[in-house]
Amino acid sequence: MTTSSRKRSPLYRFLDRAFGSHSIVPTPRLALLAALGSAALAAGYAAGLGMTVFWLYNGLLLLAGGIDLALLPARREWTVKREMPEKAEVGEDLEIRLVVMTEKPRRLQVEVADDLPVTFAGAPEGPDRVDRTAGKNSREAEGFPVVRGRLEGRRLVLPYSTRAGERGRYLFRCVTIRYGGGLGLWKKQTVIEHRSELRIYPDLSNVRGVLGSMQNALILEGTRLFRKHRGGSDFSQVREYVQGDEPRHINWKASARTAKLMTNLYQPEKGKIVTLLIDCGRRMGVELEGQVKLDRTLEAALALAAVALKQGDQVALLAFSSRVKAYVPPGRGLAHLQMLTEAVYDLKPEFVETSFGTALGQLLLRLKKRTFAVLFSDMENYLTDRELPYYAGRLKGSLLLLSLQDPLLHRWGRIAAEDSRTAYIQSLAHKFSADRREYRQRMAARGISVLDVPADRLALEAVTFYLERKARDAL
Repeated sequence: MTTSSRKRSPLYRFLDRAFGSHSIVPTPRLALLAALGSAALAAGYAAGLGMTVFWLYNGLLLLAGGIDLALLPARREWTVKREMPEKAEVGEDLEIRLVVMTEKPRRLQVEVADDLPVTFAGAPEGPDRVDRTAGKNSREAEGFPVVRGRLEGRRLVLPYSTRAGERGRYLFRCVTIRYGGGLGLWKKQTVIEHRSELRIYPDLSNVRGVLGSMQNALILEGTRLFRKHRGGSDFSQVREYVQGDEPRHINWKASARTAKLMTNLYQPEKGKIVTLLIDCGRRMGVELEGQVKLDRTLEAALALAAVALKQGDQVALLAFSSRVKAYVPPGRGLAHLQMLTEAVYDLKPEFVETSFGTALGQLLLRLKKRTFAVLFSDMENYLTDRELPYYAGRLKGSLLLLSLQDPLLHRWGRIAAEDSRTAYIQSLAHKFSADRREYRQRMAARGISVLDVPADRLALEAVTFYLERKARDAL
């Protein structure tokens, strides 16, 4: 900061308070009275009493304005409290209550503007709500939710609705209050510091569907995915034999005791470790069908985690870009699902190249036991990375590579080749699609599965693959 800027900064601070956070603004009523004064002045000059009318009218107006200002409470009398949940999901409607209070009982018209983050949207309702697109004052024009009400006493509650457009951690810093009363000629404005924190999680509707499913079925996006299999290595129970059961599982001792043919039921082994690897590199920040790829990935990863935990397995998580950004060791139960959600809800894509060697090297270092790893990334990263095949070989086939299909490739591959330009675009689309197919075949020959799926089927395909592997005891 230069010397001249240091000298100017007190003036800037004064002007900001006088014309911004602590301003005094005239009301439409005062403007109307001023306009009527012009008409009275014209009539006075017509009657030969121009200066008398001028001083009398303006003196009375000045006196009324001074009395009105004196009747308004001082800014220090105000306190504010914001009531809202600590966490919510993307797109979920939020009801926030602003409670404004004064030291003494008052009768005032109050307007309150909250410090809403730019990624939030408002949904004003009711007669006391202001249309946020109306632009009636500067804060409304900037998109702040402005709510109005009448204070009768010491306390006024002003609710408003909003929703978050992006996940992450958000800080509400202050509340702006503008109030007027008495003769209604002036309004005072003040900004009160009041900090509140809100955590916005990814869309967890798929997770709730999994957790709300019956024990013998899993529901994801309205589809029944899994029915309990009778295969596996862990003994489950003994029940009466029915047609279709394997004869080799007949329990002859139980059959002799009950005089009925009984069979042993087995289930897939529980307690296996499923590790979710979340790529946070630059390509995961690309928008796809209204969401960035990382958001789609997190929703699918948490749905898969919920399924694995429901099946009795352990889940670990490692988020990375060119470095490890977050790590959650293996764990079980709903409490662990909450821990996974807390670890990833605020992850952001970084403008760096993805390092699979860093992520898989850390995975092999941290987890000594065999694990089934699910890697969420982008096909372009798979095609260009040279370290991935080496580390994938060390995992001995216990690796699933997931990526999101690019709808542009599908669209460009189907355009009509009407000229040289469109023919060139079509040929490139076919080449990129062929490269993806060739990569999947090459990795399949090494025993590594690669799924390149549409964005709206990512969670479904990941969960289905996991359940099929688990049913075969192949995790």
